[in-house]
Amino acid sequence: MKQAGFFDVEERLARLSGLGDQLEAFSRTVDFEVFRPDLEQALAYSDGSKGGRPPFDPVLMFKILVIQTLNNLSDERTEYLINDRLSFMRFLGLGLSDRVPDAKTVWLFRERLTQAGAIEGLFNRFDTTLRSAGYLPMSGQILDATLVAAPKQRNTNAEKADLRAGRIPEDWQDKPSKLSHKDRHARWTLKFTKAKRQDDGTIPSTDLAIPFFGYKSHVSIDRKYRFIRKWKTTDAAASDGARLREGLLDKTNTASSVWADTAYRSKANEDFMEKQGFVSKVHRKKPHLKPMPLHIQRSNAGKSVIRSRVEHVFADQKSQMGLFVRTVGITRATMRIGLANIVYNMRRFLFLERIKAAG
Repeated sequence: MKQAGFFDVEERLARLSGLGDQLEAFSRTVDFEVFRPDLEQALAYSDGSKGGRPPFDPVLMFKILVIQTLNNLSDERTEYLINDRLSFMRFLGLGLSDRVPDAKTVWLFRERLTQAGAIEGLFNRFDTTLRSAGYLPMSGQILDATLVAAPKQRNTNAEKADLRAGRIPEDWQDKPSKLSHKDRHARWTLKFTKAKRQDDGTIPSTDLAIPFFGYKSHVSIDRKYRFIRKWKTTDAAASDGARLREGLLDKTNTASSVWADTAYRSKANEDFMEKQGFVSKVHRKKPHLKPMPLHIQRSNAGKSVIRSRVEHVFADQKSQMGLFVRTVGITRATMRIGLANIVYNMRRFLFLERIKAAG
């Protein structure tokens, strides 16, 4: 078998570029160096005076998290594919003979960022990049939330009651290994979906309620460019509407309109938005035991055309990135969802820059 040479590798990389390497496009469009100050501050590595193997470059490690998020990879699978794929190596700036971070190193890097609470700063750093590129929050904002699955927990009714009350079940307290594998923050809820038409053509009068375990991702996007501008992570059972008053509205948007579905319609929210200078475009609810007035139907239909744009964000994260929480606890879930939000904004930025270049 012929041994691969330098020019053989270059030829293969050129072919990957011709086929449309998404990671190469990321490298051209996103300046990952902007994340370095936040990464170095969160990691707080020593100056190396005490010796030992130097840590991997933090920007390289952050780019590994981007690869993970884009492809929904475990740490072990990430290590394997970096060693296996030329496109991954090129994105990371690694040669065939360079040392590749192993799965444990990737886990430790992400864990240090998680415990330092760095994800919000990293998200805001890239949002500043978007604004500097001319993508200011414009034309109002749209709010929504989606459920994000986590590994199901097999707990007794008594254990569930303790968790809901914020207590650690007694049987877990002297078993640290068991406690570390139990997610005390994720919750069960019911996911409602429209009933499907039956074989005889009829549609059941009630929708389907499917049990769901995990977390909930709340976002606010700007109407003009559809970037995520504000976000929050909660357990799956948390109310959507209450989050509106917890920092989910973007006051820097150049327009004051706020679109959202009926879950966000409440007197508290309407009063809050009016006091903060926002104009509510939130869907109105159907009157109890009465038909929906025609003018409200028409108003809601017009709002739906705009509000539905936020659903494309969640569809992209779940279909393209396979968004799923593999970890335990809301702190790590926040890190996972925050990374998905950053990567979504990167993909959206890449898309808009391509349109701009083509025009």
